[in-house]
Amino acid sequence: MKPRILIVYTGGTIGMTEDLATGALVPFSFDHLVRNVPKIGRLGYALDHVEIDPPIDSSNMNPAHWAQVAKMIADAYDDFDGFVVLHGTDTMAYTASALSFMLRGLAKPVILTGSQLPIGEIREDGTENLITALQIAAARTGDGAPMVQEVAISFGRHLWRGNRAMKVSSTNFGAFASYNYPPLADMDLHIVYRERLLARPAAGTALAPLYAMDDAVAVAFLYPGITEAALRPQLLAPGTKAVVLRTFGAGNAPTETWFTDLVAEAVGAGKVVVNVTQCPAGGVEEKRYATGDALAKAGVVSGCDMTCEAALTKLMHLFGQGLTAAEVTAAMTRPLAGELTVGK
Repeated sequence: MKPRILIVYTGGTIGMTEDLATGALVPFSFDHLVRNVPKIGRLGYALDHVEIDPPIDSSNMNPAHWAQVAKMIADAYDDFDGFVVLHGTDTMAYTASALSFMLRGLAKPVILTGSQLPIGEIREDGTENLITALQIAAARTGDGAPMVQEVAISFGRHLWRGNRAMKVSSTNFGAFASYNYPPLADMDLHIVYRERLLARPAAGTALAPLYAMDDAVAVAFLYPGITEAALRPQLLAPGTKAVVLRTFGAGNAPTETWFTDLVAEAVGAGKVVVNVTQCPAGGVEEKRYATGDALAKAGVVSGCDMTCEAALTKLMHLFGQGLTAAEVTAAMTRPLAGELTVGK
């Protein structure tokens, strides 16, 4: 039986082709894509597609769009073997992280991909990325199960766990990386999977999507010379339920009294403050330095080795389920979809 793959188009460079007469980028259509990538037909897959109408630039992506994409996948879940989401690169890691939490019980591949140049340009990367993503979505293990059973980003030469990846280059064809979790597969002459690293849901798991996301979450970025006047509005903004605090190194921050008092005030006001390092590799080690320990004593929860994208969307997801601040604080240090390393 032919693999049945649903392509979900959200927007982004990969879905555009250049009109040679005008130089303008032409919006996506499925027929147009097939004409520009004739190799799709040689795969022998049964393909269908849905799309956000109108398609959006990924810079405009928001929780409502994430819910729309998740629902498209959930509604078609029983009819397809895998899903490929075409997405702009700028916020792809946020969408991948969000979908990993929203699609609870996922046991099929949801592969996000995109491109740095539009399909149709001479030196574009979209054709290879699309073909590879489709092949990954169709791949099976020796016993016939889906090879990939999680949300992942396929881009360039690697397949990354979606909630571990981040965009690291605006110009490189290898635009994504994951510094705290190895690639799930390498794509060179062959696609070589690291099966021991792939998520394997428990037997009998059923998809139970959770669409609600609460966007009352903010990100505060520390820098040398930051003042109380600059930070206070970010930590204590009315209506904000949580703040991802981007700290230095292994989770360090200023030890000045005003800073620790302000953080403690935010926690005392019911805000969940999550400590996530600015470093792309490594994670928060609260007890390693006195500065990080001071944050923990002020009530800040460790983000462990989560990316900012994963921490932000996880907070939105947890508050979206109606959890209290105390319940969210406890859940942030427990992996929901492989987004953090236990014990980090």
